[in-house]
Amino acid sequence: MKKWLMSISIMVLGSIAQATDVGHPEQEAKADLEAGKAKAAVCGGCHGMDGNSAIPNYPSLAGQHPNYLEKQLKEFKENKRQDPMMVGQAQTLSDQDIINVSAYFAQQELAPGVAKPEAIALGEKIFRGGNPVTGVTACAACHGPVGMGNRPAKFPRISGQKAAYTIKALKDFRAGKRKNDINSMMQGVSANMTDPEIEAVAEYSAGLAKE
Repeated sequence: MKKWLMSISIMVLGSIAQATDVGHPEQEAKADLEAGKAKAAVCGGCHGMDGNSAIPNYPSLAGQHPNYLEKQLKEFKENKRQDPMMVGQAQTLSDQDIINVSAYFAQQELAPGVAKPEAIALGEKIFRGGNPVTGVTACAACHGPVGMGNRPAKFPRISGQKAAYTIKALKDFRAGKRKNDINSMMQGVSANMTDPEIEAVAEYSAGLAKE
């Protein structure tokens, strides 16, 4: 148990230290929110104009860390993260557009989510304690006790996120379809997660509220 906890600490601290791009306050200060809102109009069909998606498989962007959104858009643009629709959309954006759009969505209020009651017990167990038997790290170790993430390390906010999207993301990491996670952390964590664990933790995190 002690070795398992120590490995979690080393992995988390190492990833924070090795995150090569830990946010750009100077860029965020230059963000044009009105320009971001205008450019985000094309995003609204899938993610909602205020960043609250009405489509379960598409993530809500409201309240997400701007530097995390910048990272994802840049990696779609550079084909480091694969999705036919998002790659095409991102390639139309300039670097300044990405800063503006990310800042705009980060400023929006995320609508509260709801967890399925039957998933809460297992979801909370995995979220807070992981599964030491199979080597699954607790989600809270990186994403925080209420899922608000870690902005300097670019660990995203997952509280309130659509459960269906989180399920897809975890299964894509597990299957190796998505590989743009820092130090392959999410690929490693999801590799040992069962479908019931993935579904339960996705539901649980969807119902978490901001501190």
